[in-house]
Amino acid sequence: MDGNPLILLAQAAEAWRHRDIAPALRHDTRRAVLDWFASMLPGCIEGPAVTLAHALAADRGSGSAVAYTGGPTGSARFAALINGTASHTVEFDDIYRDGGYHAGSPTISAALAVAQAEGVDADAFHRAVIGGYEVGCRIAMALQPSHYRDWHITATVGTMGAAVSTAMLKGCDATGIGHAIAIASSFAGGHQENLQGQGLTKPLHCGHAAEAGVLAGLAAAAGITGSPDSLHAPHGYAAATSDGTGDWDRALAGLGDWTPISRMTYKNHGCCGHIFPTLDGLRALQAQVDFAPEDVAQVEVAGYGPTKSICDRMEVNSARDARFSVQYCTAALLHMGGVRLAAFAPEALARADLRAFMPRVRVTEDPAIAAAYPGRRQARLRVTLTDGTVLDHFQPTRKGDPDDPLSDAELFAKYDELALGVLAADDARRLKDTVMSSGDLPGAVPLTGRRPATA
Repeated sequence: MDGNPLILLAQAAEAWRHRDIAPALRHDTRRAVLDWFASMLPGCIEGPAVTLAHALAADRGSGSAVAYTGGPTGSARFAALINGTASHTVEFDDIYRDGGYHAGSPTISAALAVAQAEGVDADAFHRAVIGGYEVGCRIAMALQPSHYRDWHITATVGTMGAAVSTAMLKGCDATGIGHAIAIASSFAGGHQENLQGQGLTKPLHCGHAAEAGVLAGLAAAAGITGSPDSLHAPHGYAAATSDGTGDWDRALAGLGDWTPISRMTYKNHGCCGHIFPTLDGLRALQAQVDFAPEDVAQVEVAGYGPTKSICDRMEVNSARDARFSVQYCTAALLHMGGVRLAAFAPEALARADLRAFMPRVRVTEDPAIAAAYPGRRQARLRVTLTDGTVLDHFQPTRKGDPDDPLSDAELFAKYDELALGVLAADDARRLKDTVMSSGDLPGAVPLTGRRPATA
C-alpha cells in the first residue's frame, strides 16, 4: 500500500463532491436509494423502529429531517436512527458482496436525513451517497473476512460510511472527511451475538451506525479532530477488530476507476443473504425437474462459513429466527413458492408442514466454497427424492449479485411489493418517480398503517 488509507479514502470521497457523474452511475445511485426505501418502508409500521420512535418521541428535536416512522420532522440524528433501524428490519437491504456489508441502511439513512436538514438538492445527496458507499465498502473489504467472525460489519463500518456522507453534505474537504472517518471509528460497534443470538437488537445496529455517523460528521464539520492513522495503525480499528491491520491493497484497488455503488447486490429474497445460494439453487433444480415438497426426502446444502455458522438453525421461534434459518427458508420456498414477506407472517411461522420439513435439510461447510468467500457466495446442493432420484447442483452466484443483477423491472417490482400496503398506491408511485427521475429530495410520505403486502 502506498499512502495512508484513511487519507486516500477521504480524498476519494471529497472528489465525489465535484467530479462528473456519468448517467449510468447516476442511475445506479437512484436504484440504491429506491431499494433503500423498499427495504425501509415495511419497518416503519412494525418492528423495533416503531417501538424506538415512540420511546424517544421527546428526543425527536427540531429540524426538517424526516423520520418515516410517523410524526413530524426532527433532527438529522433522530431521523437517521429511526430510519436506519427501519431499513434493516425485514432483511431486504442491499449488500456489497466483497465486503459482506449492507451499505444502504446506515449510509442512505444518514445521507438523506442530513440532506433534508441542510435543504440541499438531489445532486448533493447523490454525491454524498456515492462517497459514503465508496469509503464504507472499501473499508469493509480491508477488514474481511476475519472481522465478521466477531463483529457485525454493517454495524461497525456503516458508522464510517454514514460519517463520510454527513461530512460531505456539511461541506468538509478531504481533511474534514478524514477526521469524520477517524471519529466514527471510535463509535463503531455491534457484535455477532446480537446478530446470531436471540433478541431484536440487530436492526438497531444500523440505526446506531447511521446516528453515530451523523454525530461523527457533524463533529468533524465543527472542527473536532481524530487520528489520521485510525484505520491502519497498530492500535487502530483494523488491528482491534480483524486479524491484521487491514488488507488495504485489496481495498484500494481500482480507487478512482470504479466505485462500489455500481457493484451492489440487491436482495431477491427476504432473508439472510447467506441463504440465497441455497434458494437460487433449489429454484434452478425445480426448473429442471418438477418436484413438490412431498417428493423430497432430504436436502443437503454445502456452503461457506456463515452458511453453517449463522444459518444452520433448527430452532425458529420468531420471524427474526426464520430469516436466518436455511431449514426454514428452504421449507418456505418449496411450500410457498418464494421467501418474501409472506414467509415470515405469523400464519406462515405457525404452519406445521413447514416445521415438519425442516429436519430434512442438512447444512455443511465446503472448503472450496469457503475459500472463495466473501468474493463469491456459492452453494452445492444434493436433493434426494423419495423415489431414490438424486439431484446435484452447483450454484455459482446469487440472483441480485453484480454478475446476475436484478433488472430495473425486477427492482421496481420489489419496491412495489414492499411499499404497497405501507403507502397508498399513488403515494408509492410518486415516491418512486421522485427517487428515479427528479432533481428534488424525497420528502415525507403518509403511511397507511397497514401491514405490508405479503404476496
